[in-house]
Formats: sequence, structure tokens, C-alpha cells
Amino acid sequence: MKVLKPGLSTTIQDLGREGYRSSGISAGGAMDRYALRVANLLVGNGEGEAGLEVTLVGPELEVNTDLLISVCGAYLEPTLDGEELPMWRPVFVPRGAVLRFGRAVSGCRAYVAAAGGFGVPRELGSRSTDARAALGGLAGRRLAAGDALPCGAAHGAAAPSRWAAAWAVALSRQGEASAAKAPEGAGRRLPWAAAPWFAPPGAYGGGEDGIVLRAMPGSEHGQFSTAAREALYRERYTVAPASDRMGCRLIGTPLPRESRAELLSHGVTPGAVQVPPGGGPIILAADCQTTGGYPKIAHVATVDMPLLAQAKPGDTIRFRPVTLDEAQRLDRQREQDIRYLAAAIRSRQP
Repeated sequence: MKVLKPGLSTTIQDLGREGYRSSGISAGGAMDRYALRVANLLVGNGEGEAGLEVTLVGPELEVNTDLLISVCGAYLEPTLDGEELPMWRPVFVPRGAVLRFGRAVSGCRAYVAAAGGFGVPRELGSRSTDARAALGGLAGRRLAAGDALPCGAAHGAAAPSRWAAAWAVALSRQGEASAAKAPEGAGRRLPWAAAPWFAPPGAYGGGEDGIVLRAMPGSEHGQFSTAAREALYRERYTVAPASDRMGCRLIGTPLPRESRAELLSHGVTPGAVQVPPGGGPIILAADCQTTGGYPKIAHVATVDMPLLAQAKPGDTIRFRPVTLDEAQRLDRQREQDIRYLAAAIRSRQP
């Protein structure tokens, strides 16, 4: 792919570089691991293959080879050659097509997977971009206009030609209007075609109450006043504009800490809800530092981290209490759901 316009913040991400936190190196990786995993499964990749993370305002990309792609996560008005691109399904894209994204209509981050992955070098075992450390991805930075993104060669069930032929037949049999786009012939530019089925985005929720994050007590939960602990689960908080991949800053009722004792810096992980002296909570995210000294009133359940990844400035967040046992059960259920989804996708491959 060639980057015609980079968007606000587009980076290459996989599932992160594990095993280096003791050396002060963040694991990083995709903010919404669920969306990236599903996007990869849809195009026949391993779940941990590198994809593009598109944030708030998307890029414009020219596809320079026949390619099988999928787009999952937030809805950023994706189009292919000016026509709306269906999400959460494999899409055959011919050489020369232009993939464009607009602004985030719902959610915050979308993920683009390509069959064979994006072939940038691994650094410390990962292709994920850590822009602050200038590590991984494409030269350790966000994408820029003119960048060329190497896409890995797809083989077997993920080969674009196999999918294109199968969908051409399926679309023509259904007599859909989109059959006119079905790939056929050779030696010319082929139209694009999307699979007639999709993977349901089961990790997301929300509604009138906004985003609801299930959370369990943090290490310093008992150091906060009863009023603060009750307010955490009662009040609505607004995502601040200063939020980023390091943490989601919340605006709302302050959460005073009763203890005035200084904390020694200690290990922290994504999902921890820290409360600095001003009382405004911060939910640590994928690129969070490896140590911190702010007290932690709560910790968001792993199963709800995709919801945090899709929270954009101005969105409303509420917390709901959950026990450790329940959080672990929910996480196991999510992993089982992904295994079932992977099996279902394999059964649909031509």
C-alpha cells in the first residue's frame, strides 16, 4: 500500500512486545486487541499479525497489488474507490484501488488487516509502533504521506484469487446489484468484492448510559474515602481531549484519597485506574508507563478494554463493579467466543 494521506494518527500495531516491562519497555500493541484479532482472522492471518491502527481521522491508501483486506473496530466512513466498504468481513481489493477513511462516526479506532500482514521488521519480538520510543512499526513513527507499506504474500486459503472467484459466483447467483463488482476475467483491473457474510462485533456495548466499564478494586482502593468509592460507580465521567494511547483522562467528580502518604513507584499495567492529586481518574492504556506512583482506586476488567479503546473525547464512561472471579470468567468466555469465531471463519473460506 502507498500512503496518499496519513490521517490523524495511523500506526502499525500487532498484539505488543511482551516480556520487556522489567526493562522499562511498554508492551504497547493494538489498543483494541479484539478488533485486530478478528480482522486478522477474517483474512486468514494469525491473530497476532500486524495491522494498521487508524485513530479518529483516517488515511487514504492506494493498494498496489491484489489484496485481501478487512476493516474492524470503529466506523470511520471507509470507502473503496468511492463506494462504502463493508466492515467486519473479508474484502477482495484489486491493484490500483484507493481505500479512504473519513472521521470517526462511532468509536475511535479502526483496524485494517491484510492477508499476509504488513512486513515491517520485528523489534524486540514485535512490529508494534511505540512512537515515544521511536521503536517498531515503520521507522518507529506514525505513517506519513508517501510511505510504502510492504504487505506480506498470502498463500493457500488467504490467496486473493481464491476468494475473488468464489465471491463472483456467489454474488451472481444471488442476483445482487453488487454482482457488477464481482471479479472476473484477467489482464485488467478487477472490481472489488466483499464476502456476503460477516463477523458480528460482539465485544462492544453501550447506549444511553454511554460506555460501561466493569472494574474491580485496585491496590489502593481502601485509601479512598467511602464517598469517593461510591462516586466512582455512581457518577458519569467524560473522556478528556488529552487522552491518548498512554491513558484515558476522565473529567467528572473528583475522587479524594484519605491517606496523604507518598507511594513508592511500583509496577502498573493497562486497565489500572490511577488518581493523581487533583482527583481526576486516569485509565492506563496500551502504551502506559511500566511504573507509577499514583494510587489505583480500581482496575478495568480485561474483557472491557476494547470498549476503552473505542472511547473518544467527549464520550461518557461509567464504571460498574465486578469481582475478580467474574472478570476472569468473562475473559475466558471472550476467548472461547473468539475460538468459535475462528472456526466459523475457517468454514467459510473457499
